[in-house]
Amino acid sequence: MIEYIGQNFWLFWVIVTCVCLILELSSGDFFVTCFAIGGLFGIASSIMGLPFWLQVVIWAVFSILSIWLIRPRLLKRFHNKSHERSSNADALIGRVGTVIEPVTSQKSGYIQVDGDQWKAVSDSGADFQIGERAKIVSRDSIIVRVAKCKEETDGHQNAGR
Repeated sequence: MIEYIGQNFWLFWVIVTCVCLILELSSGDFFVTCFAIGGLFGIASSIMGLPFWLQVVIWAVFSILSIWLIRPRLLKRFHNKSHERSSNADALIGRVGTVIEPVTSQKSGYIQVDGDQWKAVSDSGADFQIGERAKIVSRDSIIVRVAKCKEETDGHQNAGR
């Protein structure tokens, strides 16, 4: 087997390329992909019959060039800010909850979102009564700032018609 690979170095580079691509599936940062791109050039240099030491140099050079030239473009294309999702408490911003303890301009209260209770303060000085819906507009540590929910005011206007 070793003798066969020694006579067919292109197979070695195919294995290196495939292993790099499989490893990339677990990382997702396109770093290992650059070594797979270098492996493609290693395959081409092997097919051209270049000595193994030169194939390794070509692999290294094209891997480094890929890290420098291709990886930033891949990151920009696939890891842009629009695909990021908020996590933990930051995911609350923009959510609508129900007031379970009155929130006034002078006193904090509590709001419930998906069964979790959060200490809330009024963002605009508006008062909220128990049962009202409020929208979370920001967060300071474990305290959320709430504002009148546009859906709630629209609902009251439609109910009076």
